[in-house]
Amino acid sequence: MKIALGSDHRGFEAKQLIKAIVTQLDHECIDFGTTDNNPVDYPDTAYLAATSVSKKEADRAILVCSTGLGMSMAANKVKGVRAALCHDELGARISRDHNNANVLCLSSDQTGEVLLRKIVEVWLKTDFSGGRHERRVRKIAAIEEGKDPRELKNG
Repeated sequence: MKIALGSDHRGFEAKQLIKAIVTQLDHECIDFGTTDNNPVDYPDTAYLAATSVSKKEADRAILVCSTGLGMSMAANKVKGVRAALCHDELGARISRDHNNANVLCLSSDQTGEVLLRKIVEVWLKTDFSGGRHERRVRKIAAIEEGKDPRELKNG
């Protein structure tokens, strides 16, 4: 898979670790920055990485900032993106299995190297199970289109 990566200055070191993990798992990385610890605005890199997923230039993206909240909010504004802020392996697994998340957001301040590795590995290895969850993901897409998801017949 092609994995887009992005961080702000607070997530830079964690992004470097993630890049190594993704490469070790035999995936291709597309790094949208930042390239050092100098201050940058997280929406800029979130937009670039999330848009690459939306345009199908990348299969998925992983974004990091100090809390993961800003990246999650910014990425979820991009059409076709389902960004999930995950703090543990269970959240990472469910975000893929149930919600077909295509962007993983992480907190550099709250996630150590060992947990970071576990979350990234689980998230990249977990497939979307579909089934009853497909209907719910279609409803998320309906909201994105400005529609009331309750109006979808059979999802």
